[in-house]
Amino acid sequence: MDSVGPVVLQQGKGAAQEGLPCPPDSSKLVQECLQQFKVTEAQLRQIQASLLGSMEQELRGQASPDPAVRMLPTYVGSIPHGTEQGDFVVLELGATGASLCVLWVTLTGIEGRWIESRSKEFVIPQEVMLGPGQQLFDFAARCLSEFLDALSVGNQGLQLGFNFSFPCRQTGLDKSTLISWTKGFQCSGVEGQDVVQMLRDAITRQGAYSIDVVAVVNDTVGTMMGCELGVRPCEVGLVVDTGTNACYMEEARHVAELDEDRGRVCVSIEWGSFSDNEALGPVLTTFDHTLDQESLNPGAQRFEKMIGGLYLGELVRLVLVHLAQLGVLFGGCTPPALLRPEAFLLEHVAEMEHPLAGAARVHAILRDLGLSLGTSDAELVQHVCAAVCTRAAQLCAAALAAVLTRLQHSREQQTLQIAVATGGRVFEQHPRFLSVLQETMKLLVPECDVSFTPSVDGGGRGVAMVTAVAARLTAHRRLLEETLAPFRLTLKQLAVVQAQMREAMVKGLRGEASSLCMLPTYVRATPDGSERGDFLALDLGGTNFRVLLVRVATAGVQITSQIYSIPECVAQGSGQQLFDHIVDCIVDFQQKQGLSGQSLPLGFTFSFPCRQLGLDQGILLNWTKGFNASDCQGKDVVCMLREAIQRRQAVELNVVAIVNDTVGTMMSCGYEDPRCEVGLIVGTGTNACYMEELENVAGVAGDSGHMCINMEWGAFGDDGSLSMLSTCFDARVDQASINPGKQSFEKMISGMYLGEIVRHILLHLTSLGVLFRGQQTQRLQTRDIFKTKFLSEIESDSLALRQVRAILEDLGLPLTSDDALMVLEVCQAVSQRAAQLCGAGVAAVVEKIRENRGLEELTVSVGVDGTLYKLHPHFSSLVASTVQELAPHCAVTFLQSEDGSGKGAALVTAVACRLAQLAHV
Repeated sequence: MDSVGPVVLQQGKGAAQEGLPCPPDSSKLVQECLQQFKVTEAQLRQIQASLLGSMEQELRGQASPDPAVRMLPTYVGSIPHGTEQGDFVVLELGATGASLCVLWVTLTGIEGRWIESRSKEFVIPQEVMLGPGQQLFDFAARCLSEFLDALSVGNQGLQLGFNFSFPCRQTGLDKSTLISWTKGFQCSGVEGQDVVQMLRDAITRQGAYSIDVVAVVNDTVGTMMGCELGVRPCEVGLVVDTGTNACYMEEARHVAELDEDRGRVCVSIEWGSFSDNEALGPVLTTFDHTLDQESLNPGAQRFEKMIGGLYLGELVRLVLVHLAQLGVLFGGCTPPALLRPEAFLLEHVAEMEHPLAGAARVHAILRDLGLSLGTSDAELVQHVCAAVCTRAAQLCAAALAAVLTRLQHSREQQTLQIAVATGGRVFEQHPRFLSVLQETMKLLVPECDVSFTPSVDGGGRGVAMVTAVAARLTAHRRLLEETLAPFRLTLKQLAVVQAQMREAMVKGLRGEASSLCMLPTYVRATPDGSERGDFLALDLGGTNFRVLLVRVATAGVQITSQIYSIPECVAQGSGQQLFDHIVDCIVDFQQKQGLSGQSLPLGFTFSFPCRQLGLDQGILLNWTKGFNASDCQGKDVVCMLREAIQRRQAVELNVVAIVNDTVGTMMSCGYEDPRCEVGLIVGTGTNACYMEELENVAGVAGDSGHMCINMEWGAFGDDGSLSMLSTCFDARVDQASINPGKQSFEKMISGMYLGEIVRHILLHLTSLGVLFRGQQTQRLQTRDIFKTKFLSEIESDSLALRQVRAILEDLGLPLTSDDALMVLEVCQAVSQRAAQLCGAGVAAVVEKIRENRGLEELTVSVGVDGTLYKLHPHFSSLVASTVQELAPHCAVTFLQSEDGSGKGAALVTAVACRLAQLAHV
């Protein structure tokens, strides 16, 4: 396998890396020494795979007690979108080694513009870094007060973001327990404690300012959040400073610890602790082992000690000492200064590798250590620096490649385009670290298109941004809840709807003024299983019209059908034009089925409000569902169909029954289950029917037996009884409809309107700045652009958030993950209200049947049809649970109808023929 060494990436496995040429007179000892720092492609890929495996194991919650990486959720669930604004205080501890920094950051809410008014760095004394924890936090509180005193900000309430750059386990955005100290800190009494609470206690003891610690953030998250907004989302943070770490936005459903199934969360990998012996062992040198043994934490943070800026200078020093002792460097001289740990710092290494001034800096730095250089010593020292730092960059690239591979797999993207925010003094000071990192990334993950963006201020702005994003999300959450509150109905409100519908049912049956027509259908019985014969059925209830041949036999029901479209010009033209088109479709169907000349009994499913005067007489009350054909309202539609048949001539059709689609649904399910006495449609429109006691039906002769009642419940509430539940969004949808003020219940429930309700809510939330960064889009202004089917797709449990985003992006909506989650909540609120109102209506119906029959308990089935009920992932269960709550004495089974409109119409016709034969006998 080709070597990926400190000087050049071997050709054939990747592009050449920058490096310093090895001196031609290098001894074999130098080559053998530096050979240890060469890393092969195979070794890098093994590290990449091992780290990825450790990440995924920890995400699943299956890691060992001493995990290789931590994968700690940070509870940062959103990246900035440029509208954040306000003044924020940032306290950075551990981000820059043995110092503490306080910043005052002003965010303007304008993309690319922010102001860091003031900042001040405080050196932390060694005795504080190694002393009691309370001493450290008291020191931090004093620094805060000193900084704020100089700003003269007064005692206003201040929001603070706490950048605490050590391995912690967060249990909330403002709750974080220190796992272990790194970077030379060893304060007692802090590990295992909530560092936010310790800071709050220290601020309280100081007593000078009212400060709310909103968020605790490590420097890596701060780096990611402080990335300038660009074309690509910045969802990875990479820090190589005194230590090293990375974070990225993971799908929340993959983080077992969170038990969340939606959205994303920033995960801090804490990869400095990665220590897989199988992967790292082959690339560990004798110098790595020596450095580890002499460190404050032997055996810990092995990966960090090969990459972090705190250790690179020390590795260089150890190599130089070794070579000097071999007599290869400095004439074999090892002065005390060279033997002193930390004689070489990161800045020394970076300066000595500078492509122009490097040689001069080597002489100056080594002269300060009391060393005199031989002819080739400066070049050899530069070569040592290159070996150590190139390996560090390559190892960092292998780890970052694991992160990008994880993102690529979890988001199911063949090509990942992403921005990585970089921070830390290694990136800032070292002349070649980033270029070596980039070249190695191209080798390891060529399918990932990665751009690297330097952190604006080393993470301070990012910490302020985390705090600001939290404030924005809180404000947006409040506005979202206020907007959706009217859609979240209580059981008490639903019981009121049930009672109002029950009252309207009674009035409608008596012939009194009511928003429920309670129309007799003259269907007096459900199927008993003895029906036989061939029947035609017509199904008109939407933009598609069906003609069916239904054969009812001992073996069951066989159906042959064909769909014909009804153009909008026909649906809204003249009545004669509409019915002529219907007859043309019937004739075409008869010819294709070889039925020409036959006169079969025909059932006509006509899914619009009608007042039936007999089984084959139906007076159209009003059009719905987008139909508006003229000269039809107030007329017998069966008669209009017969007239169209006569105009066509040579066509014989025996129209036996006009059937509402809801009745057809009940009859279709009744053929399978004799307990089915209720029909329910929830599709483009909505309606219900049920078997009522004939004695309760005014205007129909007879006191015994049953009569199916077409409730036409879509009009429920047209008398204003639902006004207490109607929202401003319902009002807008109603006003824009073709029948303002009518079909109130239907407009809250059915598929024709739910998408429009959602669209108006989205427009409102966008105007408030809650969605889409407050940017109105022309597509969202377009009526009916948000189809009800999108609710079903968006609310599907099987869809990942990425797929939800894809649905919305297809609509031209420039959304973030936050937007996708909020749109999901809007859809859930609208569809839940619809299902609950539907359930309240069904509860009213089954309770009416139970009381009619004087039963303590009723067992009844409801036949259901309609795309909304069948396709929406939660609608049916919400309807059932609502019925169970509101009608506890009714055991209700919901049966999904198979072709209720067609098969049901034929069965109504078949039952009518059976009853006619019995009457004739």
